[in-house]
Amino acid sequence: MSAAGLPEHLLQPRWHPALEQQYAELTTTLERLLPCVEVPMHLPWIDAILQLKRERGAVIMAHSYQSPEIFHGVADVTGDSLALAQAAKDCGADLIVLCGVHFMAETAKIISPGTRVLIPDLRAGCSLADSITAADVRALRARHPGVPVVSYVNTTAGVKAESDACCTSANAVQVVEAMGSDRVIFLPDRYLGAYVASQTAVELVLWDGCCEVHETFTAAQARHARERFDARLVAHPECPPEVLAEADFVGSTSAMGAWLAREKPERVALITECSMADNLRLRFPDTEFIQPCNLCPHMKRITLPNIHACLRDLSGEVTVPAGIATRARRALERMLAVGRGERV
Repeated sequence: MSAAGLPEHLLQPRWHPALEQQYAELTTTLERLLPCVEVPMHLPWIDAILQLKRERGAVIMAHSYQSPEIFHGVADVTGDSLALAQAAKDCGADLIVLCGVHFMAETAKIISPGTRVLIPDLRAGCSLADSITAADVRALRARHPGVPVVSYVNTTAGVKAESDACCTSANAVQVVEAMGSDRVIFLPDRYLGAYVASQTAVELVLWDGCCEVHETFTAAQARHARERFDARLVAHPECPPEVLAEADFVGSTSAMGAWLAREKPERVALITECSMADNLRLRFPDTEFIQPCNLCPHMKRITLPNIHACLRDLSGEVTVPAGIATRARRALERMLAVGRGERV
């Protein structure tokens, strides 16, 4: 108990020697993924968060782009956007803390309307979600009457509500083909859209959005990773087409892991957000990860201190107006019905 009469885990956590023994296994894990001098600084926060999580009855969900101390240290559920959406629907928790970006927290709230959903930093946004509005979708429908709309899950609740179905990079092709139309409006990522168009006979009407993390990769960077390090190349389909053309495999975050499990490369370059390689390195200790990667500034807004504050104060609650949520839920449920149809 502190001098102020509050339990220590509700205040700024402090390091104490017992943490080393209590979290010896986790320390060993994190020291494989982070500079070893960082790990003792993370342990007090991890300990306090785990205590608060138990007291609140909360489930912490973390996207694959979260830093290792979050992904391995405090999360109950980890994975890509589809995995987190499925978990939000099925977990039955009264409280979810979503360690990702705002559209993911909105998605969890829409899918599980009776659950309280918090995000540790309400400013954690997404360049793709910011690239299109609900009004833009209505204008597209007016220009292409009768053409169904598939929106990437990286969109606001308002955009989802104007869509016929949502998709993730793991099932975009399958969702597009499930629309039963020879023409589909696909938004907002033009690079993912171009990749999907190359995998299906359905004609796609694209929007000019992109991911600030993936759009800046170049073919020259990919070739350098291959030639300098003799690495296999695995790229996310949000990368530009010239980057995808250099890759040995193109797929979502979940498909990358499946490809690594199957191919077992000696050396690989993951052309995506940096933490993806950090978190996969633990699963594949015999593979050397080359990182021609970019950090997502929005994902990195989520930290152990603001997860702690979020749980302590029940701050950062995400809400969606009922009318928008009802329509967006229909689009998300079509996505979940298709499931993980990706070819890996």
